[in-house]
Amino acid sequence: MVLYRKGIPIWRDTKIISWAAQILSTILVISLLVFLISNLLNAANNRGFSLGFDFIHQEAGFPISESVVDYKESDSFLHAFYVGILNTIRVAVIGIFFATILGTLLGIARVSTNWALKNLSLVYVEIFRNIPLLVQLFFWYFIIFQSFPKVQDAISLPGGIYLSNRGIFLPNLVFSTESAITLFACGCLIILMIFSLYKITALPETYFARIKRILVYMASAITIVILVYVLTTQLQVSIDTPELGKFNFEGGLRITPEFAALLLGLTIYTASFIAEIVRAGIQSVPKGQYESAYALGLSKTETLKLIILPQALKVIIPPMINQYLNLSKNSSLAIAIGYPDAFFVGRTMINQAGRAVPIFGMVMLCYGLISLMWSVMGNLFNRKTNVGRN
Repeated sequence: MVLYRKGIPIWRDTKIISWAAQILSTILVISLLVFLISNLLNAANNRGFSLGFDFIHQEAGFPISESVVDYKESDSFLHAFYVGILNTIRVAVIGIFFATILGTLLGIARVSTNWALKNLSLVYVEIFRNIPLLVQLFFWYFIIFQSFPKVQDAISLPGGIYLSNRGIFLPNLVFSTESAITLFACGCLIILMIFSLYKITALPETYFARIKRILVYMASAITIVILVYVLTTQLQVSIDTPELGKFNFEGGLRITPEFAALLLGLTIYTASFIAEIVRAGIQSVPKGQYESAYALGLSKTETLKLIILPQALKVIIPPMINQYLNLSKNSSLAIAIGYPDAFFVGRTMINQAGRAVPIFGMVMLCYGLISLMWSVMGNLFNRKTNVGRN
């Protein structure tokens, strides 16, 4: 029996060659990984190192200075690491929020026609972008926040705000459990109402579309009335103000110097890079777009908001996502100022449990998943808004 194949011979078919090369390279990579992992396991066994994760349910035995959830020294290593992850996510989310706002404003100022505003933003970018982040963290923590007076001599600001070397103390809103559930439900209703109004405006001008708009507007008006009634009559909210006790302030909301210095450093440093990304995105829009907008009678603000920024997004979003990843990873420098993030807690776990390899694996997986989360969210936003498509 003779095999016969019409067309190009197998050894000259680019598709077959491509598939064969991919299969071969995959086999080689997997073989290399198996070889390296087996050598690592053998070396660990020969030296008496344990690579298992059986220790994670043992008692941690060390304190964590601040935590989003309840934590005690008697809790397990797994719970301690969970606290570190939550602290990392908290500073990353808040830092990204403020860095985006500050960086966008600075980027717009960089292309402003106002001489003072343009040059002040330029000085900001050139200073904070070129100083290492670790140096900035030391500056904010040791020179600024540690130079605040003691608790007994705390600086008092309007609104019941106090500054001391033990942190920033603010008034705090206290909700009952029922009020928190009510507030969450009201928030969901507001989001649903905004989404419905956004969708209804995109409908074509037809008879049935007008009826749908009228119904949605009526439902929105009724929803607003209900929300106002619920928020004014059902919510039980109290204000907990900080008061000076014997050794420290009691009550209110405390922002520790470590968290404040890390957040401030990450925000200011990352905003300098975001500012240049926004500037480049705005300047990538052809000048003809400005001239056309001005010819239509649009003001500078309307031109920027309606014409320039929507087109600049296709240049801004991809590198902006990269800065979000950098901010999340740079938060690991928190160990230098004592903020208990995932890396800080991981190092402490190594000292307590002596399992360096598995714990470093957990830390690497943590930062990898956080970065992947920002990447997926950014790409979904990029795709949903059709940004970057010609």
